[in-house]
Amino acid sequence: MVTGRIAETRPAIDAALVRRLVDKQFPRWADLPLGLLDPAGSDHVIYRLGDELSVRLPRHAGAIGQARKEYEWLPRLAPHLPLAIPVPVAVGEPDFGYSWPWAVSRWLDGEVATVEMLADSSQAAVELAEFLKALQQFAPGAIPAQDAGKDLTAWPLADRDRATLAAIEKVSGAFDAVAMTELWDAALSAPGWAGPPVWFHGDFHTGNLLTVDGRLSAVIDFGELGIGDPACDLTIAFTLMSAQSRDAFRAALGVDDATWLRGRGWALATGLNAYIAYAAFNPRVAAQTTRQITEALIG
Repeated sequence: MVTGRIAETRPAIDAALVRRLVDKQFPRWADLPLGLLDPAGSDHVIYRLGDELSVRLPRHAGAIGQARKEYEWLPRLAPHLPLAIPVPVAVGEPDFGYSWPWAVSRWLDGEVATVEMLADSSQAAVELAEFLKALQQFAPGAIPAQDAGKDLTAWPLADRDRATLAAIEKVSGAFDAVAMTELWDAALSAPGWAGPPVWFHGDFHTGNLLTVDGRLSAVIDFGELGIGDPACDLTIAFTLMSAQSRDAFRAALGVDDATWLRGRGWALATGLNAYIAYAAFNPRVAAQTTRQITEALIG
């Protein structure tokens, strides 16, 4: 989930640095060409390496655990999921003045999913519900306790209370502050997750879905992968779907009222956070987060 770290100092990452890192640590790929993927996400700089690989380097300290987390868990999850997910190949070490672990993964073909393409598709909504059901059914209980460290911890929605209330006040000229406050209070007051802890993606929004020929093909960016309350993954219903496809998604997933309300709270909180952090200078994020906040208020 976007956490608004935009003001911090970020390392300089360019093709020369990536080339040096790859060539020294993985010389078998030294002859493969590098190409910058632009735009990439807010957490990583991404280069395509040859035809089959990608190199992802964290932009900020909040993303530095993702390379090792994905290397550890995604191979275990992948066989159980109905859509493709990244296949980690290697984890690179800090070097040449770059201070954090970085990742090499198999390249996944596809275009980022868009509202224009899929918002009204009940089929896509059901496919996303099936993906989440499969993810949740991979039992965390099978994982040794020593492997389920703090990197998989589910942070409660209430941890976002102060920041969300401040954000509501800050954007009150752009959105309905009364409606946002009512939704936020209701989400915090909703009964908590009553079931056993389950896997969640943690950053399940439009930008982390790929399509091929207009069909969903892959889910990417598992940096917020964790175990606990899956309500955070309902954010996709408000970033991508229309009212009709959202109904199909909810029915296929079998979401109860309390979980749905917490999911709306997650969508509001993360949408506000990203809006404040990025919308002023990124029209794409401004449009995406405006829709996310607006749809969360609709329900």
